[in-house]
Amino acid sequence: MKIATDWKDYIVLKTANGEKLERIGSFTFLRPDPQVIWNTDVKLTDKVDAKYSRTENKSGEWQFSRNFKKSFVIQRKNVKFHIEPMSFKHICLFPEQAVNWDIMSELIKKRKGEVKVLNLFAYTGGASVICSLAGAKVTHVDASKSMIDIAKINAGLNNIDNIRFILDDCKKFVEREIRRGNHYDAIIMDPPSFGRGPKGETWKIEEDIFSFVKLTARLLSDNPLFVLINSYTTGLQPTVMANILNSTIKSGKVEAYEVGLPTEEKGIILPCGCSAIKTFDK
Repeated sequence: MKIATDWKDYIVLKTANGEKLERIGSFTFLRPDPQVIWNTDVKLTDKVDAKYSRTENKSGEWQFSRNFKKSFVIQRKNVKFHIEPMSFKHICLFPEQAVNWDIMSELIKKRKGEVKVLNLFAYTGGASVICSLAGAKVTHVDASKSMIDIAKINAGLNNIDNIRFILDDCKKFVEREIRRGNHYDAIIMDPPSFGRGPKGETWKIEEDIFSFVKLTARLLSDNPLFVLINSYTTGLQPTVMANILNSTIKSGKVEAYEVGLPTEEKGIILPCGCSAIKTFDK
């Protein structure tokens, strides 16, 4: 497992009974977490600034303290990120992805010459911002306009004005790029377990991920740098993702791993999905 470190504005304080208590900036958050299946005698305080609770129909709602700010900025290694509670429990950032940000940034900085990066299912653009700051030319694709709007905020917070933002179904965009003859040196994908495109297109990760990676691999340049897949779906183990990359892209070397966050609890690491990266530089 690789652990996301170097956060000063984010920490998991406690975990118990299906929930995690976090400090984000100067505020405390209490949110459900499906990975926290251990029941302990740890008491998670109700005196928090932002609490997300499940309702009977399996949706949810936020409750906020009087002093809570509905949006604010945190940073890691001088990179700024917009934080805002969303109706589906998210906060516009996955802090554990700092693991992959560091790997990608280092690879891009070591490569001589321009690096073209394609970020698919790009969400609020954490990876897009990191790759751009490392010197890459980034194309950011997501099917949600609201997520792209927040990604643009993140770019602005870091004085970035050269990311190409595309609102589209990722598969349809990839198919068009193949027809156009466009290629990329690095490809990132962070697909949801289930999703719908702007025109009702459906995505089910277990059914679609292999064919999608195989299709997207056709966009790799003659001198590729990396392909990164990230998943929060428990059924996609790191070895499964490594097998997908090795089956669809014959060259290169794969590393697959769990991703986690440290906590203030002794002996507890919070698992947060897994990743697999195939690199090509010798």
